[in-house]
Amino acid sequence: MDIIQVEKLNANLVKLKTRVSEGQWGKRIVAELEYANRVSKVMGGQYDDLIDPVVIDLLNTLDQEGIIGEQAVRSAELRLSEMAAAAKSYHLICAAHAHLDMNFLWGWDETVSATLNTFRTMLDLLQEYPDFRFSHSQAAAYHIVETYDPEMLEEIKVRVQEGRWEVTASTWVEADKNMPNGESMTRQFLYAKNYLTHLFGLQLDDLQIDFEPDTFGHALNVPETLHHAGIKYYYYCRGHNNEGHHLYRWMAPSGRSVIAYKEPHWYDSRIEGEMVLTVPEFCQKTGMNTMMKVYGVGDHGGGPTRRDIERILDMKEWPIFPTIRFGKYAEYFALTEQIADQLPIVQNELNFIFTGCYSSEARLKQANRVSENLLYEAEALSSVSALWTSSKYYGKQLEEAWRKTLFNQFHDILPGTGIPETRDHALGAFQEISAMANSKRSAAMRSLAARIDTSRFLVEGEDLKESFSEGAGAGVGVSIKHQFRTGESDRGRGKTRIFNVFNSAPTARKELAEITIWDWDGNIQSIGFEDDEGNPLEFQFVDRGFAEHWGHFFLRVLLPVKVPALGYCTYIMTEKAGDMAALTANDFYLTGQNLPPVELYTFVLENELLKAVLDVRKLTIISLINKENGQQLIDSSRPAGVFRFIEEDTFQGGGNAWLVGRYRKIEELTEGIKIESSELGSKLLRQSITFSVPFRRSKLQVTVSLDQGSSRLDYNVECDWHEYGNEKEFTPQLQFYAPFGYESDSYRFNMAFGTIERPSLDLDVPANSWALGVPSNHEKGRAIMLLSDCKYGFRGADRALSVTLLRGSYGPDAYPNTGVHRIRLSICVVDASKNQQLIEQSSHYHLPLQYISAAASNGDWPTTQSFLQLIEGTIAISAIKMPEDTQAVNRWIIRVYETEGNTSMVKLELCRKVSKAYFVDTLERPVVEGEVFINESQIGFEVMAFGVASLCIEFEQ
Repeated sequence: MDIIQVEKLNANLVKLKTRVSEGQWGKRIVAELEYANRVSKVMGGQYDDLIDPVVIDLLNTLDQEGIIGEQAVRSAELRLSEMAAAAKSYHLICAAHAHLDMNFLWGWDETVSATLNTFRTMLDLLQEYPDFRFSHSQAAAYHIVETYDPEMLEEIKVRVQEGRWEVTASTWVEADKNMPNGESMTRQFLYAKNYLTHLFGLQLDDLQIDFEPDTFGHALNVPETLHHAGIKYYYYCRGHNNEGHHLYRWMAPSGRSVIAYKEPHWYDSRIEGEMVLTVPEFCQKTGMNTMMKVYGVGDHGGGPTRRDIERILDMKEWPIFPTIRFGKYAEYFALTEQIADQLPIVQNELNFIFTGCYSSEARLKQANRVSENLLYEAEALSSVSALWTSSKYYGKQLEEAWRKTLFNQFHDILPGTGIPETRDHALGAFQEISAMANSKRSAAMRSLAARIDTSRFLVEGEDLKESFSEGAGAGVGVSIKHQFRTGESDRGRGKTRIFNVFNSAPTARKELAEITIWDWDGNIQSIGFEDDEGNPLEFQFVDRGFAEHWGHFFLRVLLPVKVPALGYCTYIMTEKAGDMAALTANDFYLTGQNLPPVELYTFVLENELLKAVLDVRKLTIISLINKENGQQLIDSSRPAGVFRFIEEDTFQGGGNAWLVGRYRKIEELTEGIKIESSELGSKLLRQSITFSVPFRRSKLQVTVSLDQGSSRLDYNVECDWHEYGNEKEFTPQLQFYAPFGYESDSYRFNMAFGTIERPSLDLDVPANSWALGVPSNHEKGRAIMLLSDCKYGFRGADRALSVTLLRGSYGPDAYPNTGVHRIRLSICVVDASKNQQLIEQSSHYHLPLQYISAAASNGDWPTTQSFLQLIEGTIAISAIKMPEDTQAVNRWIIRVYETEGNTSMVKLELCRKVSKAYFVDTLERPVVEGEVFINESQIGFEVMAFGVASLCIEFEQ
C-alpha cells in the first residue's frame, strides 16, 4: 500500500472503533484488527492488503445489521488467519500486583486494613484460578501481615513455595529515591532481604528486582546501590531522562549497572484490548519477542479483579493476538538477559518529578535527616564500645529503629504528600527512633569514658557533701532546640569538672564545642578551662549567668577544641584564682548601660579567614571576602543571605504538596527588622547578631554568626509559621536566597553516595544537604556552598543559590507546617575542586560534637584517642557498624565511597591489630573485589572511581 492507502486504512480503523462502543464480539475484533495493523506496520506493511478489506466489510456489516456479532468476528478472524502466526510470535506476560501506598491519604490503621483485605482477595483468587499468579513488593506489607494476621501469613507462605505468589520486595518500602542518603538506600535492601528470606525460606539471590512503580524520580547512584545488594533489575514508572528507552541498561558513574524497565503504560491499570498495541513496536526496538503487562488496581490496594483474570483467559484464545499468559516479573526479566549486551546505556539521573516533594511537610524532612545522623552515630560509637569495652551491641534494637526510618521514607511520607494522619504517625515513629539512637549513643560514650584515666585531675580533700549536680539536666538536649544532642546527665561534681568530648565523624576536627556546666557553686568570674596537657584555653559565655531548670542551674560556654577522628579528647574546667583586672566590661551583665551610645552602626563579622559585611538596615550580606587571597565573593548590587516570601501560582496544579508553582510575587523580608542582640568583635570566639522580622501572620528570628577559624557563616533560624495556601489564590513559601559574585554555568549538589553537577535550572531540585555554584572555566579562588541541616529542595540559577525552607501548600494537608520551625543554614566559602572536603564539611555540620561530664577516675586509656583515621584516599565513610551477625564481637563493617572520580588507594588506621579484612556486599557476604592489605592495625585497599565499597574487618581478640 502507498501512504494514502495506509492513511485510509488507519482512518477506517478509527471509524470502526468509534462505532463499536459496546458488545463483546465487536470489541474483540476491533482489538485484533488494531493489533494486526501494528504487527503489519513493524513488518513493512506486509499484511495491510489482508487487513483493509476485512475492516471495510465489518463497516458494511455495521451499516446493514447495526452490530457485529460472533459470526462476523469468526469470519473476519478466519480471513486474517494468514497472519495468525505472525501475531502469535509476540508474547505478553501479564504480571499482577496491587500498589499499596503506606499512609498516603489515610492513617496507619487504614493502611493495615487495605493490606490485609487486598491480600485476602488475592488468596481467594489464587484458590479459584489455578493459572493466576500474583506478585507483591514491600517487606513492610508482609510485616503487617505477620503482625496483624499471622494465619494469613501461613497461607501466603504456601503460595510462595508453590511459585504462584512472587515476592518482589527487595526494599522495606517503595521509598523516595532522591532524599534518603546512600546508607538509607543500602539499609532498605539489607533489612528487607534478610527479613523476607527468613520469613519465606527464600535465598537472598531470589530477590533480584527493585520494584518502584510510583517513586517520584531516581537519583544517579541508584544503580550503584542495587549492584551491591545483588539486585539486577529495576522496574519504575515515573521518571525522565531515559532517552526514549523503555528497556535499557542504567549505569551509575562508577560503571556498575542494572537492567531498567520503564513502564510504557501505567502501573495502576486494567486488562484491556488496547494493552497489546505497543507490543510489536516495543519488541522491534528491544530485539525481544516479549513484553510485560503490569496490571492491578492500586494506591489503596485492591489488585487484579475477577474481570482482569477472565479477560486474560479469554484473550489467550483470540487467534489474531499476542501469545498471552499469566506470569511473574522474574520471568520477564530473565528473558531480558538474552539481549543484555545489546541494550542501550543510560547514564542519567531519572528526574525530575514533583519538585514540591523536596520541601513539603518540613518536619518530616527534618525527622529523616536527624534519624539518619543519629543512627550513624549510635552504630559507630556502639561498635567502638563493643570492640574496646566488651559492652553489648544492640543490633536488633538499632535495626528496628532503622526499619522505622525506612518506613518513613515511603514515597508519599517523606515527600510530604500525605494528610495530617500521615505526618503524625511518622513523627511518632521518629520519637521512637530518636529515643533508641540517643540512648545507645549515650551508653556507648559512657562505656568509653569509663576507661579514660582522669585520676590526675582528682582534687584531694574536696568536700563534696553539698554537691547536687548528679542527675542535673536529665534528658536536656535531645530535642530539636538543642540539635538532638545526647541528653544531659551530669556526672561532674565539685569545682573541677572533666569533659570528655566525642567526635563521631571519621575525620579530625578543630572547632567550637558548646559545653553546659550544671550546679557549679564557684565564682563565675574565676572559671578557667585547660586541655589535658594543662594549656589554658580561651572560652566564651553563651549565657549571662546561670539559668534555672527544674531545681538545677546551668551555664553554657563555647570552648575551642581539637578532637581526633572517631575519637575523644578531654578538657578540664577549674576555678582559678580571681583576677578582676583581667575582666572586661562585657563580663558584667549591666556594665553595657554605662557605655556611650553608638549612632553610627556597622555590622561586620570577621575572623582570620573571612570578612562579612551586613547591610545596616536590611541585614543582608553586601560583602564577603576570602582573606586568604582577597577574593570578593558577593556582588554588592545583589546582596546574599536574603529571606524571601514567595507567592506560588496555583496554575496547572502548582502550589500543592507535589508541585512548586510559578513564582508570581517575590517579597524580600528586609523591612521592619528589629535587632535583638549582637556579640561583635574579632577577639570573640563566636561573633553574632540576632534580628527578627514579622511578615504576614508569621515571624522570623535569625542569628547570624561566625566562629573563630571557620570559613562558614552560620544562620540559626526560628520561624513561627502561620501561612496557608489557597487553590484559588496562591501558595506561600519562605526561601533563603544567596546570589554570588563570580561566573557559574553549573551547580553541584550532594546525593546518595556522591555528588552530581547540573546545569542552571530555575526550579527546585533535590540535594541531600548542600548546593554549590561551580566557578566557570575553572576560575581560581573559592566558591559559595549553601548548606542546610534539614532541607532538600535547592535551586541553582543565574549566579545564585537558594533553598526552600517552608511551604504552605493547600493540599492534601491544608495546614502542613503550622508552628515553630528551627532551621540551620550556612553560607560556606569552599574549594570547589575537592568533593571530599565538601562532604567532610557537611559531615561535621550534621554530627555536632558530643560530650560527657564525668567525675575523675582511674582508667587505662589516655585522655585523647582516636579509634579510626583515614591516612590516605579520596573517600568518605557512610557507616561503621557491627555485622548483622552480632555474635562476632570482634568484627566491624565499614562502608565507603570514592568522591573525586578517580580510582583511589585507601589506607585506614584502626588503632587495633587486624587479623583479617575482606570486601563484602550490602548483605555482608564476602565478594571478590580486590585484595585488602593488612599491616598491624592498618588496612589498605582500592576503591574504583565513584564506587561504593564495604569491608568486613576482623580484629585480634
